[in-house]
Formats: sequence, structure tokens, C-alpha cells
Amino acid sequence: MQRRDPFQVIKEALAKTLVFFYPLAGRLREGPGRKLSVDCTGEGVLFIEADADATLEQFGDALYPPRCIYGSGEMINCPLLLIQVTRLKCGGIVFALRLNHTMSDATGSNQFLSAMCEMVHGAQTPSIQPVWERHILMARNPPQVTCSHHEYDQLADTADNIPLTMKTHRSFFFGPADLSAIRGLAPPHLRHCSTFDVLTAFLWRCRTIALQPNPNDEMRVIVIVNARNRFNPPLPRGYYGNCTGYSVAMATAGEISRNSLGFTLGLVRKAKANVTEEYMRSVADLMVIKGRPWYTMVSSILPGKKNGEDGILVTLCLPTPAMERFEKELESTFKEQSNGGGDAKSPLSSL
Repeated sequence: MQRRDPFQVIKEALAKTLVFFYPLAGRLREGPGRKLSVDCTGEGVLFIEADADATLEQFGDALYPPRCIYGSGEMINCPLLLIQVTRLKCGGIVFALRLNHTMSDATGSNQFLSAMCEMVHGAQTPSIQPVWERHILMARNPPQVTCSHHEYDQLADTADNIPLTMKTHRSFFFGPADLSAIRGLAPPHLRHCSTFDVLTAFLWRCRTIALQPNPNDEMRVIVIVNARNRFNPPLPRGYYGNCTGYSVAMATAGEISRNSLGFTLGLVRKAKANVTEEYMRSVADLMVIKGRPWYTMVSSILPGKKNGEDGILVTLCLPTPAMERFEKELESTFKEQSNGGGDAKSPLSSL
């Protein structure tokens, strides 16, 4: 059987999928108070076909920071979904996607991509019907902020004046033995916590130590929570809009450095627990009252990870001297664990 052109296969599946996810083919408009709405114009999405004079093997295993797809820097009156398919010399392809988070979150984008895959395999409709009921998360009338939302604190950024040329991007792979070793650092009553909680708390602590801030400086970690099941009743199955809560755990650098992993782990768990239905309603009201403010990244870390069959890949960007200290902190931690009889190796060895 002759192999079909991957460009054409993906393009056809995309067109079929957009029939069911039609708002993604529209355009964002901005109204009074920076209120956003979707104009379902059917103008379509941006689809780019490209060829690269390289093989997949030449890219190596390192994970690099994402780059903006051409023409994708704006948000208002622009395509909401951007896909680039790059054909490689070896016959493989690279599939790149950029989705406007005003429209959807990771859960929603996964639903969209799953529907596309079903179309590739001949389906006529998605197995999970997409639900566009954005009114569920509309602000109340009158709006009332009932929770603390430190993610939207307007803080002066006095520390991060270091140019990108003096920063280092690295990716760290944590395999099962590494994750088990990190979990072993937690107190017994917290060892049942999720891998996300344990790894986030561990990275927050290591990063703080590596940065060497003033002990009284406030350090933050932003915890991303899928809030679909925090509602009563839960949001409809198939809801693909953005339903992400950004909750903040905070402590001084001195507290984080002096205390064990259990301290930061407890703060991460508390931040996740803060995301309730009332919290999400309060966020929606805050958007109206303050005119859609930006969430702050000052003195913060926003954990990113990629699950694989054998572990989790984490990307990080730090000033170069701090990155060197971060690596040493990892090496020291896993060396101590291996001396204690564990099988963990430094994630540095897995890059």
C-alpha cells in the first residue's frame, strides 16, 4: 500500500475536527474592560507545511525551549490554533502545535488532538463530543472576590534583570528510581502524595537553594490544577474550555532552605487544595473587577513536565551560575540516596 502524504492526512483530519470544535476556527475580540469573546467567523486556523534537511536522530535527546511559530505572536483578531508539520529526511515528521490558552487548557487540547487522531483513522464524529458551555464559568453578578489570589499579586520584579544570554536552559529526566528516591526524602505521612506534588516540592527547594536569594525573600511556586472535578456537579464530560486554576505556594527562601522536603511538600498540597469551586468562581469575578490582570511570575517557578513511559522530563531555565549550583544540589541529593542503598542516579546522567 502506498504511503499517504502526512501533510494531507493531518490537514484533512484537522478540517474534519474543526467542524465539531468550530470556535477554534474563529477569532478573539476584546470588548470593554478587556473582556474577551469569540467571534465564530469560520476563518480557520494556521496550518504550515515545511521540509527540513535533517533526520530525527540529528535532533538528539535534549529538550529545548519552544520557539514561536511564524506569525503566531498576537492573540486578538488572529488564528487561535496554529499547527506546523515538518517533514524530515528520514521520513519522519515533527508536529508542532500552539493553542491559545484563552480557548482551552491542556486537557482540552488533548481532547482536540485525540479527536483528530480518530478522524485520521476514519471516524466521522469524535468519541467524546466537545462541549462549548463557557457560560458555566462566567463571573457572578455582582462579581465578588471571596478568596486570596496571590497568583495575581502585582509585584515589582527587582531580581530578574539577567539577559537570556547569561541564562542556561537544561532538561532533567527523572526515572522511576529517581522519583522513588525523592519520595523517600519526604516524611512517612507524606510519602503517599502524588508524583507531581513530590517532584514539584523537590524542584522548588533545589531551585531556591541554587538561586541563593536573601533569606527573607519570598519564593513562590505556581501550582496548576485541573478544576473540572472541583465543581458540584463536575463540568460536563467533553468540556474543552480552559478550566485551570493557578494556585500559589509561598515561603521565604530561608524557610525553604532550612527545612526538609516535607515543608515544601506540605505547602504544595495546601495550594492544590485551595482550588475549589468557590476559588474558581472568585477568579472569574477577579477578572471582571480588575480587567483581566496578568498572573505574576516574579520570584516564581511554574513547573513543566513531560510524562514518558519510563519517567518525567523537566525543563528549567536559570542564571548560569545558579544552574551549576542546581546540578550540584541534584548530584549531592542522589549521591546521598545511593549511599543509603537506593538505585537512583542523578538525572544529569540521563540527559
